[in-house]
Amino acid sequence: MKGTYDKAFENVVRLRVMSILMVNEQFDFNSFKELLEVTDGNLASHLRNLENAGYLLVSKSFVGRKPMTNYSATIEGKKAFEAHLAFLEILINENKT
Repeated sequence: MKGTYDKAFENVVRLRVMSILMVNEQFDFNSFKELLEVTDGNLASHLRNLENAGYLLVSKSFVGRKPMTNYSATIEGKKAFEAHLAFLEILINENKT
């Protein structure tokens, strides 16, 4: 697979969000926040960035009276992430001494 660098994944939080969504069908905001140890605003900004890139789907619902926001990776997002990982792997292999 030929790799492609994607600026959407150059931040470690966005990289970790996509890593989580590659192995989980969906993940909720509070679980991301707890696992990634980031603030609400920081996480929301990164999730919005991935959503605007077309890499995340957002679904909002209520559990009892509490709002719940779930995120899942789009097919395009998964493909882009895999291409980005392939790029990184190629880069690492080319620079081994």
